[in-house]
Amino acid sequence: MKKHLNVGIVGFGAMGKTHAYSIASLPYFYSPLEFTASVHGICTTSKEKSARICEELGFARAYTDAQEMIADPEIDVIDICTPNVTHFEIANAALDAGKSVLCEKPFTVSYAQAQALAAKAADQGLICGVVYNNRHLAAIMRAKQLIEEGALGRILSFSFHYRHDSDIDPARFVGWKQDATVCGAGTLFDLGSHAIDLCRHLCGEFASISGKSHIAFDTHKQKDGSLWQTNADEAFYMTATLECGAVGQISVSKLAHGTEDGLSFEVYGTGGALRYSLAECDILYYMDASSPKLPLGGTSGFTAIPASGRYPAPGGAFPAVKAPQGWLRGHIHGMYLYLDAVASGTHFSPDFADGAQIQRIMAAAMKSDAEGGKEVQI
Repeated sequence: MKKHLNVGIVGFGAMGKTHAYSIASLPYFYSPLEFTASVHGICTTSKEKSARICEELGFARAYTDAQEMIADPEIDVIDICTPNVTHFEIANAALDAGKSVLCEKPFTVSYAQAQALAAKAADQGLICGVVYNNRHLAAIMRAKQLIEEGALGRILSFSFHYRHDSDIDPARFVGWKQDATVCGAGTLFDLGSHAIDLCRHLCGEFASISGKSHIAFDTHKQKDGSLWQTNADEAFYMTATLECGAVGQISVSKLAHGTEDGLSFEVYGTGGALRYSLAECDILYYMDASSPKLPLGGTSGFTAIPASGRYPAPGGAFPAVKAPQGWLRGHIHGMYLYLDAVASGTHFSPDFADGAQIQRIMAAAMKSDAEGGKEVQI
C-alpha cells in the first residue's frame, strides 16, 4: 500500500495556492507515483477565510492557529507559506513536534535562526526543505547536468540577474515585502535568495562577496493614503568570488521598467558557456567552445536546447514531452522531489542546511553594504 502524506499549509496567499496546486497535480505529472499526498488543512489568520478556502477546494480542516495545526496528529508535513519573519517560530515548533517541514524562501530573517533550524532538523533526522523552485525547471536541470559533465570546463565568470518593476511606482501601495520589520530585507531576500541559490547550485560555493543596496524612492504610499518611509532595499548589487576561483555579479532589482519576472543568467567556462532566461523558461542556450569557427562561422555559437517537459521518470509524460511547461512546473517538480523524499526517508535538496548557507551569504552581502562595499569572506 502506498504511503499517504497529509500536508498542512500555513498561509494561503499566492504561494500557498501554488503549493496546493502542485500537490493536487502530482498524480497527473508522475506515473507511477510511489506515494499519495493531499492538503489536509490550511491555516490563515481569518477563520472565515480558512473555512471558505477549505469548502471551495475540498480540504478537510481549517485552522487559524499554526500551533493547533502542528499539534494535529493527522498532519505529516508542515508547509510554511507565511511572511518571512514568522518562518522561524513555525518551523521550530514543527520540528519540536517531529514534523517534516517545507519552508518558502527566504528560509529565515537571520543566519543565526537558519543555523539553529538546520542543526535541529539534522539532529532529529527529519526531511526538511526550502522552496527554491527555479532549480527544478527542466532547463535549469539540464544546465546543472552539462556543468557536472564538464561541458563548460573550469568556470571562469558568471552573471545572475533577477528583475521586477514592482517598486518603481512610488504611488503603488506597499506590502509586507517592502517592510523590513516583516521581510527582514527587501529585494535581496525576495529575489536575491533565488539568484544566489541558482548561482551556488550551478557554479559552486561562495568564498567572498561585496554588496551595495539601493533605495530609489524614500517614500511609498500606504492604503490609507499616508506615506510609508522606505526601510527595505529596492535593489541590491553584488560581486562574488567562488571557491573555484570564478568571479561574477549578481544583481536583483524591483526598479526595472519592462520586466515582470526577469530571471536570467550567463555562465562562462574554459570549454563553453550557458545562457538562460525565465522568459524562455523551456529553453537553455549552450555554446561549445570546441566547435569550429571557420569557414563563415562554422558551427560556433549558442545552440538552443529545448528542455520543456523532459523530466526524468516517473515524470515527463504529461501533457507531452514537447509541450511548453512554464513557471509552475518548477514548483510541481520541487514538490514531487520533496514529498517523495519524505515518503521514502531519503535526502532532499535544497534542505535546511542549504537554506542556512544562502542566509549566510545574504548576511555577508548586507555586512558588506553596511561597511561601504568592503569584500566580506563567507
